[in-house]
Amino acid sequence: MFNLILKSLSILIVFMSCAFAQCAKISVYYHERIPYVIATADGLTGLTGSPVTSAFNHVALPFVFKETPSKRQIRILKNDDCSCLVGWFKTVERQKFSKYSLPIYQDQATIILVKADNDKLYNGMEINQLLSDPTLLFDVRDGYSYGSFLDKKIIQHKPNINAGTFKNSDMLKRIHLKRADYFFISPEEANSLINLSAFSSSDFKLLTIRGIPKGEKRYIMCSLDIEDAVMDKLNQAIILKK
Repeated sequence: MFNLILKSLSILIVFMSCAFAQCAKISVYYHERIPYVIATADGLTGLTGSPVTSAFNHVALPFVFKETPSKRQIRILKNDDCSCLVGWFKTVERQKFSKYSLPIYQDQATIILVKADNDKLYNGMEINQLLSDPTLLFDVRDGYSYGSFLDKKIIQHKPNINAGTFKNSDMLKRIHLKRADYFFISPEEANSLINLSAFSSSDFKLLTIRGIPKGEKRYIMCSLDIEDAVMDKLNQAIILKK
């Protein structure tokens, strides 16, 4: 009789654990970043926003979009059982505390944005030459990944870095004021950034860097407690969209 009670209690504990693991609602965190993520009354649109909205609409579970600075999103993901992030790169470190969907988008090869009259930088410059030049000041968003290839190159060459909690618009201003020489950006984003600023496109130049491969893939990144069944549903929607 005692063994039967213990067995029943064990089943109840397992059942309750499973019940608490299920999410009644998923919080989907994003930061608006044209042309990747654009917030509208009907959800998110853009290169990564549209496939994310479509994927979550496919999952029979309530969700809510929450605009949040990118650096804070990682802290939230680590501590919130029912959260996902929009359009993040996959890294070895992040895989320790998160699950990833199938890729929702792949960037073009990263370029650099510089002031038009900066003659130290030119089109077709080689990546190792760029990052090993101590006279060049490189603006970096603190805690931000530029993809596995560039992250490794930055560690390897230890360039002259100015790291801060910058938005791309902040770094654009710093380039215009000659407080930095360059920063990395995707071609998809560069023209939109300049066009939405108070500056002229003639104030800057966008340079292709030799040796940089095609851009990284972007994913829906979720907390480890998001059920595999939910991830499967998201992946089904991503496959259907393609």
